Amino acid sequence: MTGVTMTELRERARKNHATLARQVLDIARTRGLRPGDHMPEQVFAGLCAVSRTPIRAAYKLLSEIGFLTYREEAGYFLATDLDQDTSRLENELDGLDAGLAETILADRAARRLDDTQSVSFLTRRYQTSRTAVLNALKILQQDGIVDRVPGQAWRFRPILDTPHAVAESLQFRLILEPQAILAPGFTLDQKKARHLRLQMTEALAAPDGRIGNLAFHRQDAAFHSLIAQGSGNRFARDTLLAHHLLREITQKDFATPEFRLRQALQEHLDILDSLERRQFDIAADQMILHLRLSRNQRPDAANRGSPPLVRLPGRAPR
Repeated sequence: MTGVTMTELRERARKNHATLARQVLDIARTRGLRPGDHMPEQVFAGLCAVSRTPIRAAYKLLSEIGFLTYREEAGYFLATDLDQDTSRLENELDGLDAGLAETILADRAARRLDDTQSVSFLTRRYQTSRTAVLNALKILQQDGIVDRVPGQAWRFRPILDTPHAVAESLQFRLILEPQAILAPGFTLDQKKARHLRLQMTEALAAPDGRIGNLAFHRQDAAFHSLIAQGSGNRFARDTLLAHHLLREITQKDFATPEFRLRQALQEHLDILDSLERRQFDIAADQMILHLRLSRNQRPDAANRGSPPLVRLPGRAPR
């Protein structure tokens, strides 16, 4: 366990409890238990081949999401119809699997996992079931983070943990993000835009030295995800959303001067202004410039050795 923090240990334990919680509900459904039926700890501990301590943790987790109720001096009881409430049940359990997916991705970002992994290895590492691991990998696959390869193995796609990888990411975004804005049917989520505008305005009003790279990185990912969500092209939308998720989770905190953070925040606000006025051509050009400045980091170097702004198809010069 060398190098693993207490927070990571607690999070890993919660994922294990989530897997056991799924097993408990599967057993309850198989045995035909109905709402109000007693769920004796000792009985389910035996059926799951564990001690009563992890069963209590799994029961507590299930009570938190509304599937069990606890009565003083009596124990836990089933609180829902497992046959009729299938949709909510699957959504909640998928959420628990998503937690395992996040743990796997965090370990990959910290280089605790190699490029290619087997399901059996991940099952042993996280002390969980094969089903839970497969569900987590399918979530990561949907987000464009892993691919299935021959031999029951899974391979991680490149992550943003080096300056070169970040440069490639920016080049990819230069190609796709402006087009996502120009695709017919772009729609800006006004509620999310207002919330982001407030956050960015407050950050710009902060005293010098108070805008941290980590806080900016979160706002930046939220802003660019908002743009992706608004695209009328579903392929551009889904591809960019997956990429921004990868950025948010795996990109390391490459230090950026505060003056550039402030400029980038203002560029975000300017793009929002154009989008809200439905000036999509202008917003796309602003996005190109914004990404180029981010790539170069120093505004005075933005055009050194770079061609003129990309002229997108069908656009007349202005």
